[in-house]
Amino acid sequence: MVAVTALRVPQKVSETVADVTVLTREDLDQAAGLTLTELLARQPGLESASNGGLGQTSKLFIRGLEARHTLLLLDGVRVGSATLGVPSFDNLPLTLIDHIEIVRGPMSSLYGSAAAGGVIQIFTRRASQGLRFNGEATAGSLGYGQGAAGLAYGSRSFDLAATVQHTGDRGFSATNAHVANGNYNPDRDGFQQDGGSVRAGWQLAPDWRLDALVLASSGDVHYDDGPGADAYALLIDRVQSLRLAGQVTSRWHTGLAIARSTDDYVTKATASASTPLGATSTTDQQFSWENSVATPLGTLLGVLDASAQKVSKPGMPFNVSSRDIHGAALALDGTARGLEWQASLRRDHNSQFGNPATGALALGYALSPRWRVGASYGTSFVAPSFNQLYYPGYGNPALQPERGSSTELNARWTSGADQIHASWYRSRIRGFITAGQDPVNVSLARIDGISVDGTTHWRSLTLQGSIDHMDPRSQALAGSGGSKQLPQRARNAIKANASWALDRGTLGAAWAAWSSRYGNTANTTRLGGYATLDLFADRELARDWTLGARLNNATGRVYETAYGYNQPGRQFFVTLRYAQH
Repeated sequence: MVAVTALRVPQKVSETVADVTVLTREDLDQAAGLTLTELLARQPGLESASNGGLGQTSKLFIRGLEARHTLLLLDGVRVGSATLGVPSFDNLPLTLIDHIEIVRGPMSSLYGSAAAGGVIQIFTRRASQGLRFNGEATAGSLGYGQGAAGLAYGSRSFDLAATVQHTGDRGFSATNAHVANGNYNPDRDGFQQDGGSVRAGWQLAPDWRLDALVLASSGDVHYDDGPGADAYALLIDRVQSLRLAGQVTSRWHTGLAIARSTDDYVTKATASASTPLGATSTTDQQFSWENSVATPLGTLLGVLDASAQKVSKPGMPFNVSSRDIHGAALALDGTARGLEWQASLRRDHNSQFGNPATGALALGYALSPRWRVGASYGTSFVAPSFNQLYYPGYGNPALQPERGSSTELNARWTSGADQIHASWYRSRIRGFITAGQDPVNVSLARIDGISVDGTTHWRSLTLQGSIDHMDPRSQALAGSGGSKQLPQRARNAIKANASWALDRGTLGAAWAAWSSRYGNTANTTRLGGYATLDLFADRELARDWTLGARLNNATGRVYETAYGYNQPGRQFFVTLRYAQH
């Protein structure tokens, strides 16, 4: 299996020093009813917190770091809200995705700000040779319904893949009586979403290709911010990109890309007198030029990129509403006699925060054909969001970027398709930005952790599992002495999956358990630990036709990942899928 995110160039996952996971289209097909954040949180080292069900605000934590420390890419394009400073996971339909790459660890030396904890890259569907159609229809609990259809055409010189989808869900109350600020409203908070993507490619010459992408998703989400009104908002995300890539010489590959991403949150109705109606928007114009050259020491990568971010909000505007970021990076990846090295350096120019520099070095060594060990060290920086800096009555314009460093030791055992991977990591974030109103930079946040995951096969049975233990803490958090555990993060997690391949189908189960966590920064509100069990099955009905079923939270466990916000109970989904082969 090949991945590109860890090095920005293709490399076998088994040969990367970085901790990489790839989720395939088959993994996504088995995730009926799950949000993108929930699906990702079922992977080793990842955890989520959500303010309710589909479409509600959610956070994804990689190895205990903040949600703002994760960079989200969609076919190489940054996707997120510069006002909130977090990725836009909540409005991306799974039906538009071909596969996902997860890279854990600091990646600022390749990607710049926001990649202190890792990178999630989503790849949309792409056509292969011939004309093919696909479609699916899902029905489930709480009035859930989803339909998607796509076509793909590929020839020697041109390919096109187009997908459209609609999702509807009556939902459940996002809040309960514990929620803060009187936001409880015991009504259904449903979600309606329409989305589509078109990806086209032209083979201009034997070694040159032009790719274009257009993606749009619009969600109508109802939420709770108090009694007296059925609050709802529109979530609108759009991505457009154009990329030309090819071989200049047999050793030199180049790629030039321009892109635009937009993220809009449009408040249409609210029960809160302090929340203005209208759109809070982020527009990000992006440019990148990548060059990889084969050298005697390995592949040398050079990157020049630029981003122009503009934001707006209803009511009183931000004191500053735009910033420009320019970056240059060099990286080298090579192998010799069982030793692999990956080194990278990056310098950014941020119109608000000067010229931060970051770097990383990773080494891997094959002790034997089955055993491989590695070590890495990397630095990072994360710029404050526009809300943290300038939101009226909330932000602090004196905030400075967070500076991070991370160390990792790892070992991997592989035998055919079976493998075990173990990592010890230590992350430090200096100038950590506190949550909530009037944020400030405090001295330090630190996360120490151990992660072990593995996969084994026995005849037609596949078993996967992971164990994570970490200690995520921040000094002087919430204005108190000592240190506090970072909120909404559990110190321990165990995840296990079993899949049994039948003659014409699959049976499977996924179990996950998290220990208790705190619901606030002062560590005065504790959220209990919990475990969920999901069951799934699919059956091939005829050529190209598959019937699938999934039971999420089979035991009906009641739990919270964010204090005062409900999570889905027991839910059942049935999917009829057509995929032309």
